[in-house]
Amino acid sequence: MQTTWEYLAPLLQGAILTIEITILSLFAAFLLSLIVGIARFSKIKAVRFCMALYVEIFRGTSLLVQLFWLYFALPMLFDFRMSAFTVAIIALGLNYGAYGSEVVRSAIMAIPKGQTEAGIALNMTPWQRLRYIILPQAFVMMLPSFGNLQIELLKGTSLVYLITLSDLTYQGMILRSYDISKATFIFFMLLLIYFIMAQAMTLGIRALERKTSKGRL
Repeated sequence: MQTTWEYLAPLLQGAILTIEITILSLFAAFLLSLIVGIARFSKIKAVRFCMALYVEIFRGTSLLVQLFWLYFALPMLFDFRMSAFTVAIIALGLNYGAYGSEVVRSAIMAIPKGQTEAGIALNMTPWQRLRYIILPQAFVMMLPSFGNLQIELLKGTSLVYLITLSDLTYQGMILRSYDISKATFIFFMLLLIYFIMAQAMTLGIRALERKTSKGRL
């Protein structure tokens, strides 16, 4: 009979991989969110169209299908294969970057028009207005929504085991297949570990919210 540690050790190993995927894909999603969200206000119609098309495609299709397409279909079409780890980061980054870009766009639109007009009156360039006036205020408004998105992204990593990655969910499924009598314990541990990771992320975003809201109403 296996001890509790013998069950817990592979789950923790899978949790480490889950955390690595989450952090890297969060960075990719946040970067894409900013780029696409800002580009949606471009004066070039073609740029706005391309950004809107990207958002609609990745919001309108399943993350699972995107993972399968990048990992299985892409090599068949173009004879180009990426590692499962790379595919997971790209797919999660693209998917949640599409949702995040709408958060950025909404936050920028919420900035009073007078702020931009004040920057124009001060003879600031569009980049200076964006950097010093718009984004600092918009960032505070983005935080709660980005906090929700990062939790959703963490939960979305549970799909990457379907492209052969030994993440937390994969380790749980393997352990369950070895000893079906321990399925309840294994899935309880999965639930607990995911909950702990989600709570850590929630506390982090709340601390950031408190820090950035100092001196603001």
